[in-house]
Amino acid sequence: MTFLKFGFVALTALTLAACSDSDEDMTAQPYDPNASSISESSLQYFNTVVGDRVLFATDSSSVDSYAQETLTRQAEWLNQNPSVTATIEGHADERGTREYNLALGARRANAAYNFLVSRGVSASRLRTVSYGKERPEATCSNESCWSQNRRAVTVIAGAPMS
Repeated sequence: MTFLKFGFVALTALTLAACSDSDEDMTAQPYDPNASSISESSLQYFNTVVGDRVLFATDSSSVDSYAQETLTRQAEWLNQNPSVTATIEGHADERGTREYNLALGARRANAAYNFLVSRGVSASRLRTVSYGKERPEATCSNESCWSQNRRAVTVIAGAPMS
């Protein structure tokens, strides 16, 4: 019986120690956009600080206020870096037919495209493509994955990596 009590106490201590390590990982230093090692004109800066994607509600291509904030930052970055071009990819979740999701992905890509052009980005620097449900970000069949897959992603070409 004493051996079982000792085993239980040891197991509890190990569990608490493991939780302690996880907390340290969760409090890791966030990315510092002012870090001198990453150029503000780089692809890494665009993807991590500006934000390369916007999400959409189910069966919608409307750009909500959160998406507008991201697209506004993208437009500012694109206007500051006139030598780069971008492809806006439209995506959909797995629900619906292939044809319907290709059309929905096209509407989402065009919504992001139109927003960027309305903020001064030259239309000649942008192109759109729809992948529908063919390139999911997350692969499961529930809302947490579907919400990640309903997106438009701005893919930059011609910028330095970092």
